[in-house]
Amino acid sequence: MESDATATKLPPPHAEEATVAPPADQSSPLRKIITVATLAIGIQFVWALQLTILTPYVQILGTPHMWVSFIWLCGPISGIIVQPLVGFYSDRCTSRFGRRRPFIIAGTLSVVFASFLVGYAADIGHSLGNSDEAKLRPRTIAVFIIGFWIIDFANNLLQGPCRSFIADLAAGHHSKTRTGYAFYTLFTAAGNILGSAAGSSGGIHRALPFTKTTSCDEYCADVKTCFLFAAAIQLALVTVSATYVKEKPLRITDSVGNGGKGGIGELFGALRELKRPMWIVLLVTSFNWFAWFPFLLYNTDWMGVEVYGAQDKKERVYTMGVHAGALGLMLNSAVAGAASLGLGALARGFRGEKRLWGVVNFLLALCLAMTVVVSKMAEHSRRYAVGNDGFREPLPPRAGVKAAALTLYSVLGLPFAITCSIPYTLASIFSSAAGAGQGLSLAILNLAVVIPQMVMSLVSGPWDKLFGGNLPAFVLGAAAAAISGILSLLFLPSPPPDFTKPASVTHNTVSQL
Repeated sequence: MESDATATKLPPPHAEEATVAPPADQSSPLRKIITVATLAIGIQFVWALQLTILTPYVQILGTPHMWVSFIWLCGPISGIIVQPLVGFYSDRCTSRFGRRRPFIIAGTLSVVFASFLVGYAADIGHSLGNSDEAKLRPRTIAVFIIGFWIIDFANNLLQGPCRSFIADLAAGHHSKTRTGYAFYTLFTAAGNILGSAAGSSGGIHRALPFTKTTSCDEYCADVKTCFLFAAAIQLALVTVSATYVKEKPLRITDSVGNGGKGGIGELFGALRELKRPMWIVLLVTSFNWFAWFPFLLYNTDWMGVEVYGAQDKKERVYTMGVHAGALGLMLNSAVAGAASLGLGALARGFRGEKRLWGVVNFLLALCLAMTVVVSKMAEHSRRYAVGNDGFREPLPPRAGVKAAALTLYSVLGLPFAITCSIPYTLASIFSSAAGAGQGLSLAILNLAVVIPQMVMSLVSGPWDKLFGGNLPAFVLGAAAAAISGILSLLFLPSPPPDFTKPASVTHNTVSQL
């Protein structure tokens, strides 16, 4: 019908161009967008180390299992405070170095400092009076937690500006925005692979022999070596990106927003003005992270306790389970990286991002529920070695059980790729169409990530202690993933098309969102 109407009354050629021609493409070359996306490697390398080796390590230092989740509160707390402030001020930063780069550099220097604190926590704790033989080393734990919290602060300082920088370079070009975030997901997976490989290797400290000291055993030296590598990787990537990709200084007259309320005030002001599409994106994202966070926090502990059967965190079999879990995370990241390269094709196959996100969330729910099945398989096939003193030490699980656990990790790579890409793509597109600042818009989306993390940090430890083990929190996560899938399929709108309507029509459409 549209072609018939067009054939009946054709406008003059110049009039046609004046009314429907897309705006001039002011986006940067894709190579620069990809260069900024590489920063995800360093960011995720650190996250992977936290998830792979730090949860077990802090328990080895003597922290009870139920208190570990409270240590992880630093992530969501810093996310709620840091991300809005960074988003607000990076949108308005008039530094001659650009809007985003000063925050990226500051975050990198913070990561370097925190990596030294975490890596040298045992040595510092010993110098402060901790006994190396003590089961509980409070001074070491205190130094470790300070470094741990600074890392989360620094990563929140880095992540928001990196994603906003990608959107800035895309300059409202939706296909480049999608491609930029797809590459960000790919490099996130690469960072996960590197971090998980470093955490699972065992003996990586041999590359830096000086890391092993009288106060720092082999496991501790592995932690130290990994974080020294993390600092070096982050410094190298940021140096290349900041040197190669320049930003035009923001003039005060170009500032985004309508006032100077400050980050938190501007955040709540922006929340009051959100339209329906962004609210649905926030809701789907929040249930998505209710599902993910217990698994991300406790997956290596689950391998050590439920799958490998360790009864004490200092048993050899527990360390073997942690290393197997790190291998699982590496497989997960490999699948996520491969999936990120095909996100466009997957979205087209499912007729849009909303359907892809919804279906994959049901896959996430199924995988989290299957952790119960794998744990029961491991329990029923458990074998023990009996020592001369009668102590029964669990042996590693049978090959079939380990294969089933690693398969779960691998399949979860697809939902993780979607979680790292689609929410940020949709939020960036909706905020760009509405003329909102990318930094503050992504800070709003970050609320849907950190609030579930905060709730699960408060609840999962006592919940696991009440019912025993890690599985209860995983089951809650499965239910949350199913809810996220339903919300995505039934209520999430599709993003607006890329430069296909006149400016006046686009403005009216956005105002109704």
